Amino acid sequence: MSAATSEAWQQIYARNGHRRWILLGLAAGLVTLFVLSLLVGRYPAPGFISWQRISQDELARLLVLNLRLPRLLTALLLGSSLSAAGTVFQMLFGNPLVEPGFLGVSQGAAFGAALCIVFLGGSAVLIQGMAALFACAGLGLSYLLARRIRYGGWVLRLVLAGIAVSALFSAGLGVLKYMADPLRQLPEITFWLLGGLSALTWPRFLSILPATAVGLLVLLLFRWRLNVLALSEETAFSMGAAPTPERLVMLIAAVLPTAAVISVAGMVGWVGLIMPHIARRLFGSDTRYTLPAAMLLGGLFAILCDDLSRTVLAGEIPLGILTSLLGAVVFVGLMTSPRAKATR
Repeated sequence: MSAATSEAWQQIYARNGHRRWILLGLAAGLVTLFVLSLLVGRYPAPGFISWQRISQDELARLLVLNLRLPRLLTALLLGSSLSAAGTVFQMLFGNPLVEPGFLGVSQGAAFGAALCIVFLGGSAVLIQGMAALFACAGLGLSYLLARRIRYGGWVLRLVLAGIAVSALFSAGLGVLKYMADPLRQLPEITFWLLGGLSALTWPRFLSILPATAVGLLVLLLFRWRLNVLALSEETAFSMGAAPTPERLVMLIAAVLPTAAVISVAGMVGWVGLIMPHIARRLFGSDTRYTLPAAMLLGGLFAILCDDLSRTVLAGEIPLGILTSLLGAVVFVGLMTSPRAKATR
């Protein structure tokens, strides 16, 4: 082995080691924030509660174990799922502005929840089930429509189909809001669309755990494959991949946890758009590192926003408002930073 080759390999090993240390730092930060979030709230007074108080106060212990813990675990799954889905979509479609609702998933979930509220009574279990059902239906309709489109390659057809399906569900949501009772049903639809985790309990968390665990596990195990599937059809095929079926599997694995978390949390935006950008700033485009980094960053961001939503004011701020506000600020910072390249 030549000296130049040996030096190149040493640089690769050093770079990979540096990336692993950053991932470990993000994981340690997530664990620290999670533990601190268990202790922060407005009972018995705004601020932190000590472990001693938790051990002595039965109400405080029940609050932490039965309310805060499932809520924080759900926030972790929410941020990780949306960020992972955003990373997968942006890589497969070659578009940095794609986010988890791109294939009609978010719009389908909103339509299903509104349909349940208007016509089926609006119980929490039914809303969750209908939102998840129509979120998956959004992906299915986009896929079927893309197979019927006779223009462009597969990725372009799927993009066009996703735009059409999203528009159809958005129009249906508008019709349902117009039909809803303005005193009872319309406020409930509006509150669900704003997003939030205030109603999270252990049963609701456990109901989404299987879908999110399976989807995220598949994405983590095959994250290296995204590097190949992000290439052109011909290049990916020449490297031994079957682009169309493999991309479909990755899309399903990304949509499954997204549909699950949206069904219980409502519409929470910007997480799946911003976190992949930050992860690529830290690790480049290699999805072996970018995907887990985006998941860790998404978990940190969602937990932080949820902490702010339940502690800043006496009344809870909808989670979707904070993620949109902070996400927009971060997006502006990313786009105006010196590292952002402008082309004319």
